[in-house]
Amino acid sequence: MKEMFVESIRVSPVIYHRVVVLKEKDGERYLPIWIGPQEANAIAMKLQDIETPRPLTHDLLANVFGALEAQVLRVVVSDLAEDTFYATIVGRVRDEQFEIDARPSDAMALAVRLDVPIFAAEHVLALAAVVPEDEVEPGDEPADDTLVAFRDFVDTLDLTDFGN
Repeated sequence: MKEMFVESIRVSPVIYHRVVVLKEKDGERYLPIWIGPQEANAIAMKLQDIETPRPLTHDLLANVFGALEAQVLRVVVSDLAEDTFYATIVGRVRDEQFEIDARPSDAMALAVRLDVPIFAAEHVLALAAVVPEDEVEPGDEPADDTLVAFRDFVDTLDLTDFGN
């Protein structure tokens, strides 16, 4: 597993889908994951310290964990199958560890609220991570045909201005 952080949330200029871009904490790979607009807004609002008058769904979930005295330890982007990412929320109640299946967008929205680390499984990074310096020759196709649409979408993103 590699520790990641939310580098940015982007909107594709071609198809207006949102993508959260995770970056390796100590590496060069980026992991773009398509997410819904509500989840993108939930993550972005917390990263920008925007307060809401009432708790959003992910705030409610964080409050429930707190009320139950459950500690969220980390979230993990744990798998990628048939173009769908999967995540796990890993936590502890008293001395027992638990794992909860979650959509990556919900897990990340919770992680940024609770300031817990985000990880990605190495096999997920091997399948879907990109390195901006890598140039793909025209005509080269991804090895996995099921990821063609995803890679086409990633190719429309401008990865040069992440720091802006």
